[in-house]
Amino acid sequence: MNNTEKTPIFNYNQLDDDDFRMVIRSWIAENYPDEIRHPPKRLHFCDNKIWYRKLSEQGWLAPNWPVEYGGLNLSPSKLLIMHEEQARYGCARLNDVGLTYIGPLLIKHGTDIQRQFHLPKILSGEHVWCQGYSEPDAGSDLASLSTRAEFRDDMWVVNGQKIWTTLANDANWIFLLARTDTDARKQDGISFFLIPMESPGITVRPIINLDMHDEFCEVFFDNVRVSRENIIGEVNKGWHMAKTLLNFERIFLGYPQPSSYALNRLKLLAKKMRVADSSKFRDAYIRLRMDLDDHQDLYESFLVRIKAGEELGPEVSTLKLNQCELYQRITEYTLEISGEYSGFLDPLDDTDFLHPAGLFIQSRPLTIAGGSSEIQREIISKQVLGMSSR
Repeated sequence: MNNTEKTPIFNYNQLDDDDFRMVIRSWIAENYPDEIRHPPKRLHFCDNKIWYRKLSEQGWLAPNWPVEYGGLNLSPSKLLIMHEEQARYGCARLNDVGLTYIGPLLIKHGTDIQRQFHLPKILSGEHVWCQGYSEPDAGSDLASLSTRAEFRDDMWVVNGQKIWTTLANDANWIFLLARTDTDARKQDGISFFLIPMESPGITVRPIINLDMHDEFCEVFFDNVRVSRENIIGEVNKGWHMAKTLLNFERIFLGYPQPSSYALNRLKLLAKKMRVADSSKFRDAYIRLRMDLDDHQDLYESFLVRIKAGEELGPEVSTLKLNQCELYQRITEYTLEISGEYSGFLDPLDDTDFLHPAGLFIQSRPLTIAGGSSEIQREIISKQVLGMSSR
């Protein structure tokens, strides 16, 4: 793959961490659109695409990708700094499924043709991706999925339904799991498909959630025809792809940016509510700050292992579990001190961008997304600690 035009001229890993932080902080302040700073809800691509494209033009969109595919190959400490500075400034979360999930999977397991076709289009924003995993009767037990794909006339024909598909109403590509062998045990007989959303037979139906936002969707497949080249890995071996991608997802859901941002908002809110100097608040804040510091160290240790080429095992569940529950604890305490403002979803004013109820609601689904906390604890107890289920 020839990505010469995307290869960064400067190796940012050569910078001292403090100097790198100043470079990132200055560039964000100069380039981030003010109108989407500190958004109270997840933005659609039409709202954040200007930021997506600025990062792409700068070569900073996929800092964890290898340089040869348009990334920066950043060291773990610098990747963490980049996350921290975006959180500090109030940068919106991007439509990042292509960047954090399918891109790394293609780099690791895709064919040269698949990488050459998809990766540049992810970086340019031409392809926006969504994830077709959960189903009405297959959420935490993903291997029980019932969406089927049958091979007919040299094409795969997909029928079924996916649910809780994040920002499917923005996406023009979806990756999904479908059963291709109904006689195999449930973890076998599953294949991993890449499908254009404009394919005939695909219907997207938004779901309005608690904060009146259409972030999640149902996606229906009615005799959707898919080329045989649009499978990653082997037919009937998609569960291995799914587990690899779930590790990417748990690394991503474990990154500290949401908790770091929420803790910064908590401190500002405490000043507004005139409780910042109380011993009760200081005690709670310091405990949460220490928990965040511990989590950042844990996160960086996983990044070091990834950069060293290690395969992550079930222990990655500790990262996802720890971050999502910490984020909830911070936003719960934010709501506790917000008093009469606790019911406001929108920012309290135009200067501090404080929206305690909005952050609280954003934190709630994360202990379900990517595998519920109960599932994560079961994985840790059985596969990491070797405990019996009895």
